[in-house]
Amino acid sequence: MNIKSLLTLAVVASSLLSFAQEKRGRARDFGVFTGILKTGKYNAITDVAGVKVGHATLIKGDSVRTGVTAIAPHEGNIFQEKVPAAVYIGNGFGKSMGLSQIKELGNLETPILLTNTLNTPLVANALLDYVLAQPGNENVRSVNAMVGETNDGGLNDIRGRHVKTEDVLAALQNAKDGPVAEGCVGAGTGTEALGFKGGIGTSSRVLPKSKGGYTVGVLVQSNFGGVLQVNGAPVGRELNNFYLMDKNKPYKADGSCMIVIATDAPLSDRNLERLAKRSYIAFGNVGAFSSNGSGDYAVAFSTYEKNRIFYNAKNTTRTIDDLNNDNLSPLFLAVWEATEEALLNSLFMATDTKGKKGREVKALPIKKTIEILKKYNALNQNMLPMAIEK
Repeated sequence: MNIKSLLTLAVVASSLLSFAQEKRGRARDFGVFTGILKTGKYNAITDVAGVKVGHATLIKGDSVRTGVTAIAPHEGNIFQEKVPAAVYIGNGFGKSMGLSQIKELGNLETPILLTNTLNTPLVANALLDYVLAQPGNENVRSVNAMVGETNDGGLNDIRGRHVKTEDVLAALQNAKDGPVAEGCVGAGTGTEALGFKGGIGTSSRVLPKSKGGYTVGVLVQSNFGGVLQVNGAPVGRELNNFYLMDKNKPYKADGSCMIVIATDAPLSDRNLERLAKRSYIAFGNVGAFSSNGSGDYAVAFSTYEKNRIFYNAKNTTRTIDDLNNDNLSPLFLAVWEATEEALLNSLFMATDTKGKKGREVKALPIKKTIEILKKYNALNQNMLPMAIEK
């Protein structure tokens, strides 16, 4: 073999090594563990039985980088069998639809759809078509469509409003249980977070049997600014990429974050709102500060079947199961842990993305991040006493 061939092989080997070092994965694939509780089977919102997630991803030409993500609380007709739900608003700079009725009545009557800001009404219209066409809804005259959004206009031609009815229907029809695609998919295709490429992330926690054995699952659409921290390590500062770092360097401070929380625990809408509030602790833990232009919302629902609200209920009263206040703390811990890991997964699973006007947003550099986490002893913090599983 001649020298030229050897050099070529060396370059190829080096490239392969570099690729391997930067291979994307979920946060815990690299030793980044959040909290003390166990995850569900898939470490995803779909670990809550009955919950399904679907995506429609739009990548076209050099400027369309957007999509839709659908979260269905159960397999049935959600309008006819509504689920208890609540909303917590961290910062109200947002254009979501359907939040006020959820806050007022304490229930959710459609799947939750996520998309970009200017496509919100278009997606809501398609969701209405979907719900009205379902068997059993022939005489329905009003539907509260729940659509969340973030602004992906930095990478996507947001003014083109490229998401169409067929994309919404695809996300709904593709919804399934099991593993959930993360990173640059669905509503996270064109988002940015904490100076890096953002996207969709998910995680779950399962309580010990002694605390009820309930599951809490979280899915996020990350698109916000701040100073990235991972397990307390100042990753954003170490990577020299953070808000107010350099007045001459463009940095995305505004944006938004949608946090969707599911649980099988028997909770009223009042306690679901308390659960949703705790997700905001995780939002701050990763370095977010809810800038003026960041619309940050948490929507929580319970799949507990006995607490469903029937559209054509015959009784004038209803009886529900609701955990005592003193039994909620384990769930609060679970939602904090799952939200933080979901946010980190959205960063770890995202990839470099080039979009509108040739602008490129780099993904979180895995190798450098791991080196920083080692420096601050922030890796492999999962050595737990066996008692935690009881």
